[in-house]
Amino acid sequence: MNRKKNKSTAQKPTELVRQFLANTTNPTIVKSLVAKDATYVSLNYDNLDLKKIMPWAGTGKGPQAFIDTFTGVSQFWQILAFSPEELFGAGENVAVFGRFTYKSKTQGKTVESPFSILSRVRGGKIVYFQFLEDTFATAASFKSGGSSRFHSDPNGKEIEI
Repeated sequence: MNRKKNKSTAQKPTELVRQFLANTTNPTIVKSLVAKDATYVSLNYDNLDLKKIMPWAGTGKGPQAFIDTFTGVSQFWQILAFSPEELFGAGENVAVFGRFTYKSKTQGKTVESPFSILSRVRGGKIVYFQFLEDTFATAASFKSGGSSRFHSDPNGKEIEI
């Protein structure tokens, strides 16, 4: 009988992810919602150049990776808005889509970006979390000078930004 009660009172994966997003800077709550061996993919799997700009970028393990990411974000930017616009799930999978506006603390540049999250919840804990954003724009909010050259169009010319 207790099993049925526990099962029926367990949070749905969508509710658990919503609770996490509302408490990303509270280590006690993060640790209660994230599995000890959870995988956090922040922006990319392993981009060493991006990691130089945003040290939390890449793949991390456990609740501390989640805490370090959201702590780093709030240390590097002033968070002007963070708005999940759609959150839905199917089984253990939860998807979140939204937008945020951040202002870099070093350069004072404001950036607005869409974001998307893919999360998996098993046994009442987040076991996988992948956060993606417009990293070209967010990294550029820290740019302090100089220009970059790109040649993307095989039929076009190099451009400088």
